[in-house]
Amino acid sequence: MTLPDWAPMGVDVSKPNAARVYDYGLGGYHNFAVDREFAEQLIAAWPGILQVAHTNRSYLGRVVRWLAGQGVRQFLDIGSGIPTRGNVHEVAQAADPEATVVYVDIDDVAVSHGQAILAGNQHAAALHGDLRHPADILADERVRALIDFDRPVAVLLVAVLHFLSDEDDPAGIVRGLAGALAPGSFVAVSHFTAAEEVAGAQAEVTKLYDRTPTSVRTRTRAQVEAILGDLRIVEPGIVPVTAWHPDPDEPAEPEQLSVLGAVASKPA
Repeated sequence: MTLPDWAPMGVDVSKPNAARVYDYGLGGYHNFAVDREFAEQLIAAWPGILQVAHTNRSYLGRVVRWLAGQGVRQFLDIGSGIPTRGNVHEVAQAADPEATVVYVDIDDVAVSHGQAILAGNQHAAALHGDLRHPADILADERVRALIDFDRPVAVLLVAVLHFLSDEDDPAGIVRGLAGALAPGSFVAVSHFTAAEEVAGAQAEVTKLYDRTPTSVRTRTRAQVEAILGDLRIVEPGIVPVTAWHPDPDEPAEPEQLSVLGAVASKPA
């Protein structure tokens, strides 16, 4: 297969990748035939899954705007995927042009595209990293160049924790990240959860992901709360992403019960 100009050399195009599948679901073009085929299988199993992707993306934008309103000017987006419409740096830098953003992802296509988008942006960067090794991310000199951990930071873990198994210890990962943050920092998450109304479709989607390198799993509200540990969950709590500070100036989104969202602060 001849790779397009935007694809880094050596990228594996034989297996679907979660970031590229998500990009396709959001209407992006940084994906390959294997990703599109897998995405169409997901859509066939659960026709509403595209709405899941879009509501999750809308939630991310609202979270960043809310955090900016709390005075946060540093954002570490881990498992960022491929930057598409409503990028974190666009939202954050609309509030403050000097807000700093670091995108971290395990997929080379996501990183390569992020670097291309950010060329010339002195306050943002994209780099390769694995959420399962948070200490490596925190120690990266490119992260340290843009993020001052002595000041409040927002760590964004949006639509990524459900790709971690219990053996990966997501609570320990969040605890390790939070331990490096200054008081007044935040951790924002969204997570796939079981919804009775679409239980059959969710089961089919889970089976499909089990055939890829990134299995997906649902967790309950209580399990998400446990992952956030000692962090203080802000209002309105752990809720469906469509219920997290909906924008009164935007058309109401259909209620989305299959993805939970929460923002938690590190108290003084």
